[in-house]
Amino acid sequence: MNNKYLLSAAGTVAAAALLIFAAPNDFGLGRNMEIAVNMMRELSLEYVDPVDPDKLMLGAAQGMVQDLDPYTEFIPADEMSTFELLTTGKYGGVGSLIRQKGDRVIFAQPYKDSPADRAGIRIGDKILAIDGKEAAGFTTEQVSALLKGDPGTQVKVTVEHLDGQRQTLALTRERIAIPSVPYAGRVAEGIGYIRHSDFTEGSYEEMRAALERLRSEGELQGLILDYRSNTGGILQEAVKILSMFLPKGTEVVSTKGRTAESAQSYRTASEPVFPDLPLAVLVNGNSASAAEIVAGALQDLDRAVLIGQRTFGKGLVQSTRPLGYNAMLKLTTAKYYIPSGRCIQAIDYSHSQQGAVHAVPDSLVSEFATRAGRKVYDGGGVMPDLRTEPEYISRFAATLYALGFIEDFTDDYMRRNPEKPDDLVSFTITDADYDDFRAFMHDKEVPYESESRRALKRLREAARTDRFDAIAERIEALEADLHDDTQSNLETYRKEIVRSIDNDIVLRHGYTEAVLARSLPGDKEVQQAVELLRDPEAYARILAEQDTPRK
Repeated sequence: MNNKYLLSAAGTVAAAALLIFAAPNDFGLGRNMEIAVNMMRELSLEYVDPVDPDKLMLGAAQGMVQDLDPYTEFIPADEMSTFELLTTGKYGGVGSLIRQKGDRVIFAQPYKDSPADRAGIRIGDKILAIDGKEAAGFTTEQVSALLKGDPGTQVKVTVEHLDGQRQTLALTRERIAIPSVPYAGRVAEGIGYIRHSDFTEGSYEEMRAALERLRSEGELQGLILDYRSNTGGILQEAVKILSMFLPKGTEVVSTKGRTAESAQSYRTASEPVFPDLPLAVLVNGNSASAAEIVAGALQDLDRAVLIGQRTFGKGLVQSTRPLGYNAMLKLTTAKYYIPSGRCIQAIDYSHSQQGAVHAVPDSLVSEFATRAGRKVYDGGGVMPDLRTEPEYISRFAATLYALGFIEDFTDDYMRRNPEKPDDLVSFTITDADYDDFRAFMHDKEVPYESESRRALKRLREAARTDRFDAIAERIEALEADLHDDTQSNLETYRKEIVRSIDNDIVLRHGYTEAVLARSLPGDKEVQQAVELLRDPEAYARILAEQDTPRK
């Protein structure tokens, strides 16, 4: 952008601001727009070093929204492809996750039936070159940009497989759609299960197809909808999914903001496919937005029993506004309300301009009622009807996975055992395989300290500060008896580590759906849902009588 053009554009924008916002109530907005344009002009023309106007604009835009809420953001043109992927779940490319490993980028997970998968690319394959360009030192962002492109175009990728063989593959890019329903099946006789991971474009069609397939395979006596860690997406997809279980014309969510246009009521628009099928919905602290709309609406209308933990509490609606030059503003325009009338927003951002945000205090939590008269509450997510304690993987096992040790060992295992196991659901490594893993870890540094040792360290420092010498000596004795070195932890957390290794091996043979399928028999919340759906009296009693906890 040259200086002459910048001066002209600045003058035009400033004049437009004064004309558009001439009304008394909008004087402040027009004034500040003129100031912003003038400031940008002066910085671009007079600053001691050359200034990129695009960077000035990006900084100004980010500054305008930083004190509002986490969901209002400026999306520049070069980030629109990422935004499209988040909202549609689709992009043009070869269909694989990638990640950094040393100075190389590797294929981390080819999607089933994608161009990468059909070409024989597997987890762990190193990317050596793309269209003849040596890829050593490339970042994941650089590789991603080269692999993505218009559907129908070709990209040549040179890879090194785990067995050491090198191969150059010509991949034809396709429109890649990341599944919203990664798994659907039966977890017990007559009990269906659907894992729904997001609400991107086309989620309803995937859910409908999964349900129809389950029904075609035999009678369904109950259905488990798994919304754990589903962070939401498109509100309209949620409404269409609810239409499969609720009478036509049922209001399932409404929105209200500052403008008349923000006040909307959303109702089911078709006759339900499964009007009476008993439902159990699984939720946790990462179930948010559209997932909370589905779960909350089914609870408010006494249509499903919710099992798990309190949901995230995102009751804010975002809309997009074009800003010109392919840039976009995503802004919060309203709050949504589920059928009981409650808003499940957990955080008050209305005073964030003063530098802090606050959770809704207990004193402002209000009581609402479901259609059957059960008590439910606002002020922070959706509380399940049957509350469970979350299960966490140990920090030690998580650290091994994060540092890549599990993956590195699995790479070596796959070189020695390339054949697919007969039964992926029941597969597990042998004791001899785990001995190999212990040997593999023998010289590895694991930056891990147990919570017990951390607590003893804090207690020891407090004892020294308070001059409790006798206690300090006893604490040191306890520390000496605490075995949390790497080899000891490999035995202490053996069960979780074996599960991680098993899952990594199964993923390479059977994709995400196989990993999910093998997790269900040991999933306590899934099994609790199965037991409930097999007990019609308990199920009916909860929906007719049981209030949800306030906290």
